[in-house]
Amino acid sequence: MRVLLAEDDTKLGKLTKYMLEQNKISAEWIQRGDEIYDFAMYNDEYDVLILDWMLPGESGVEACRKLRKAGYQKAVLLLTARDSIEDRVTGLDAGADDYLVKPFEFAELMARLRALGRRSSQKLQQDTTEVGRLTLDRISKQLKKGEQDVQLSPREFQIFDLLVQNIGIVVPRDIILDRIWGLETEVSSNNIDSYVKLIRKKLEQADGGVQINTIRGVGYKLEAE
Repeated sequence: MRVLLAEDDTKLGKLTKYMLEQNKISAEWIQRGDEIYDFAMYNDEYDVLILDWMLPGESGVEACRKLRKAGYQKAVLLLTARDSIEDRVTGLDAGADDYLVKPFEFAELMARLRALGRRSSQKLQQDTTEVGRLTLDRISKQLKKGEQDVQLSPREFQIFDLLVQNIGIVVPRDIILDRIWGLETEVSSNNIDSYVKLIRKKLEQADGGVQINTIRGVGYKLEAE
């Protein structure tokens, strides 16, 4: 895997680059946000961009937004000390695929990079995705096991699709709320739990080779058997 790391904190940048390379990940390190666009757009070899939110010249989130508008399709991970729901939503809406709050454990960064790397060789939003023994079709909004339909309601399909896009990664309940219902909602986490319970039951009945695990106090993680 090859990554572009944009981090202006010299100590953290050097340490992160060193740790990545110790784990056999090739890393190019820059310290200015206004360099991100050219490095990413004219160097197709990067599998994942790791962008700090606050950078001189241009913020990581603005650079991400600009890249997505230009059609950039590779994975983007935002690093930031901002941990409010509003900030997370801003980052994700700008086109980031994942969001890691500082300070972070390096093992968690590696896990997220592995998950993003698995997806970086594909389009971010493929028309169909194979997961376990299931096929998710985003055009027809159908989930199938072979020729058998797994009947999901529109809301259940949205939630399952979000989990599929982040397979192997814990998706917090508040992110599910914001991505599926939006900020202006009276839906509670209990509603999400109810939806997930229904989805889980249908997946078990279909024997689709995937399971949704509850991460107590945080959210959910989809894993293939």
